Amino acid sequence: MTRSVSLVTLAALLWSTTGTAAFYLAGSLSPFAIGAITFGAGGVVLALLGGRRSLAVVRDKETTWWVLIGALGAVVYPVSFYSGMAQAGIAVGNVVALGLGPLVGALLEWMVDHRAPRKSWWVIAGFALTGVVLMSAGKVERVAGPLEQASSGIVWASIAGLAYGVYTFALGRIMRAGHTSRAAAGAVFGSAAPFLGALVVLTVPMVMMPALHWSLLAYLVMGPMVLAYVSFSAALAKLSASSVATFALLEPVGAALLAILVVGERLSAQTWWGMLVVVCALLCLAGAVRVPRGSITA
Repeated sequence: MTRSVSLVTLAALLWSTTGTAAFYLAGSLSPFAIGAITFGAGGVVLALLGGRRSLAVVRDKETTWWVLIGALGAVVYPVSFYSGMAQAGIAVGNVVALGLGPLVGALLEWMVDHRAPRKSWWVIAGFALTGVVLMSAGKVERVAGPLEQASSGIVWASIAGLAYGVYTFALGRIMRAGHTSRAAAGAVFGSAAPFLGALVVLTVPMVMMPALHWSLLAYLVMGPMVLAYVSFSAALAKLSASSVATFALLEPVGAALLAILVVGERLSAQTWWGMLVVVCALLCLAGAVRVPRGSITA
């Protein structure tokens, strides 16, 4: 279990850097394009890493529908997530999107698997979500002044949170059917890649970018996408989707710190209190996670 917690923590820390990297890419690419390119290219890499095992997941009648459902979530998530951060701010966009993840994951586990989380999980997750709400309701400014279109950004981030919960649950279902974590990630994100690639071709004009921007884009593909989701899916093989999504709440805390220190976002006292509540909840959650039977780790 300790290894699984470490893996999802690594994924969360990598994800926490996406908003800052995207901020510096804004002059060359739209948030929509950044999301489509990173998840599209990353999905191809994950599919190659999964190889024949990922193809077996797609062909398995027991998991085909879960691949399609997960791929739908993986198509919707990146374009809405990056749009949410651009319009509502990096800190708020992250906490709204990631804060919805545990709730969506738990509801899907309850409705589909008929497997309600432990009472202690509900208490701790509720505590964590309270922190997320505090952070989301706080005032956010950048050096240039208040952010515009914050309300529409929160809508985009909420859509991203729903999509995140959906593909997290789908990955867990595929692995419980007997497939490895790498095969599941390759199948889901690889299936999403053609659709995201089509979005890039149809909507993104060919642009000349400086070398630094190409480096940032490559980092988003190989770090927060490939390495993070290899780690994330491996953690799902040992922990429930709701527990993994709750540990991933470390991401908005890290993202908020980077937004403050690097981008220049200014957070209210209410937002700072929310960050403290989330960290405390994560520490408490370590003793209340559920380990599903029949875990597959290789």
